[in-house]
Amino acid sequence: MKIKKGFTLHQVGDEYVIMQSGTGNVDFSNIISLNPTAARLWKSVEGKEFDAETLAIYLTEHYEVEAGTAARDARQVTEDWLKAGIIE
Repeated sequence: MKIKKGFTLHQVGDEYVIMQSGTGNVDFSNIISLNPTAARLWKSVEGKEFDAETLAIYLTEHYEVEAGTAARDARQVTEDWLKAGIIE
């Protein structure tokens, strides 16, 4: 998987959002909000190929989380991002 071209992470105050760049008008219905952990995962894979295992490894290396929990959470994140159409 990889992040689709044109989607970028922005920090607005304490919030993180994914928006599609390069459009004349901003379609606010297509803004995806991320929590700080998901934003860190996004940053860790920008410009790279990745899969749920890549995200799980990142989680176990940077947070005190068991491997099974990290794997489950990483699968959920990739499913959510695929449904949102921000990765391919």
